[in-house]
Amino acid sequence: MNRGFYTILLAQFLSALADNALLFAAIALLQERAAPPEYIPVLQQFFVVSYIVLAPFVGAFSDALPKGRVMFISNIIKLAGCLAMLGGVNPLLAYALVGLGAAAYSPAKYGILTEYLPPSQLVVANSWMEGLTVIAIILGALLGGFMLKPGMALYLWIQQRFSLAGLPVPNIPELSIAFVLLIYLAAAWVNLYIPRVKRDHTLARKNPWFIMVDFARSFVLLWRDPLGKVSLAVTTLFWGVGSTLRLIVLVWATLQLNFDLEHSTELTAVSAIGIALGSIAAAKWVRLESSLKVLPVGIGMGGAILGMLFVREWHLAIGLLILAGAMAGFFVVPMNALLQHRGHQLMGAGHSIAVQNFNENISILGLLGVYALVIHGDHVLRSTMNKLGLPHMLGHALVPSEASFYVSVILLGCFISSIMWLLYRRYRHVEYED
Repeated sequence: MNRGFYTILLAQFLSALADNALLFAAIALLQERAAPPEYIPVLQQFFVVSYIVLAPFVGAFSDALPKGRVMFISNIIKLAGCLAMLGGVNPLLAYALVGLGAAAYSPAKYGILTEYLPPSQLVVANSWMEGLTVIAIILGALLGGFMLKPGMALYLWIQQRFSLAGLPVPNIPELSIAFVLLIYLAAAWVNLYIPRVKRDHTLARKNPWFIMVDFARSFVLLWRDPLGKVSLAVTTLFWGVGSTLRLIVLVWATLQLNFDLEHSTELTAVSAIGIALGSIAAAKWVRLESSLKVLPVGIGMGGAILGMLFVREWHLAIGLLILAGAMAGFFVVPMNALLQHRGHQLMGAGHSIAVQNFNENISILGLLGVYALVIHGDHVLRSTMNKLGLPHMLGHALVPSEASFYVSVILLGCFISSIMWLLYRRYRHVEYED
C-alpha cells in the first residue's frame, strides 16, 4: 500500500469520527431545546432516509467526478449541516443535510478503492477501511460523551469571551457541534490530497429521469448477477441485523446483566472491537476469489446472537459480543470486496455502492420496523395483563418486557442463520470471475 491509500484512510477516519461524535451532540441539542423524546429515533430516520431517496443520484454523482473531489464536496455538505444546527435550523432538518453528505460520501469512499487498487488488494484494503471505521465509531462515541461534559475549561473560557463581547452565549451542545465542524473541515482538507484516478462508467446523459432509469438498471443487473446477488444479500442482511442488534443489546444489558444506561451503551461498542478483529483475520486469510467460502461463518453469528438468551454474567457477555462481532467482520469484509469488484466490472463502483446503500438502509428501516412492532405488541400485552392483574400471577420470568426481548433475539438469530445457510447452499459452487 502506498501513500495515496493511507491518505484515503485518514480522510475516511476523520469523516467517520465526526459523523459519530455529531450524533451525540445533535441528541444533546434536541434535549437542550426540550424536544419530545421520540425525536431521538426520528433523528436517525432523517439521516437514513437520505441514503434511500438519493441513492439513484449519489452513485451517478460519484462516478461523474474524481472520487477525492466527491469526498471533499460531501464533507462540505456535512459541514453545512453543522452550520445549520448552529444557526437555529431544526436539528432534524439539519441532520438530514448531514445525511445527504454521508449518502454522497459512501459510494466515493468505497468506489475509489476499486479504481485505485488492483483486485488482489481489495480484501486487505476493505479490512483497513472497516477497521478504521470501527475505531472511529468507538472514538466518536467517547469523544461525543467527553464533549458534552459540563464545566470544561475551554467551554467556560469561550462562553466568557462571548459574554464579554455582548454576543449570545453558546451552550454546551452548540460548542460540541462547533468542535465537530472543525473535524469535518480537517477531513475536507485531507480530501484535497487524495490521488486523482481515472473515472469510469460516467453517464451519457445527466437529466434526472435518465439517472433514475440508469439506477434501476444497475439495481436489476446487480441482483441478477450470481456473485453480485450473494454479496449484496449478505451486506444488506449484515447492516439491517447490526442496527437492530445494537438496540437489543441495550435491553439485554439492562434486563439480564443489570447494567445502567451508561454501561449498556459502552457494551454496544464491544462488538465493534470484534468486527475489527474479524476484519484483520479476513485480510490475512481470505482471498477475493474464495470469498464465498466464508458464508458459514454467518450461520455461526446467528448462533452467537441466540447465545444472548443464556448469558447473565458481564464477562461472558463481553466475550460473546466480541465473538459475534469477529464473525461479522470476517464474513462481511470479503463480501464488501466482492461486491465492489463485481460492481466495478458491471456498472461502475459508484453505481454499485449506491445500490448497496439503498438496499442496506431499506433493510435497516425494515428490521427496525419489525423490532418496533415486537415492542408495540409487548406494550399492548402488558397493558392487557395489568388490567387483568396477571403480571403478579406469572412471575418475573414471564414479564412481557422480557418476553419481547426473547422473541426479538430468537427471531433475529434464527433469521440470520437460516438466510446465510440458504445463501451458502445455493451459491457455494458459483465460480469467481476476474
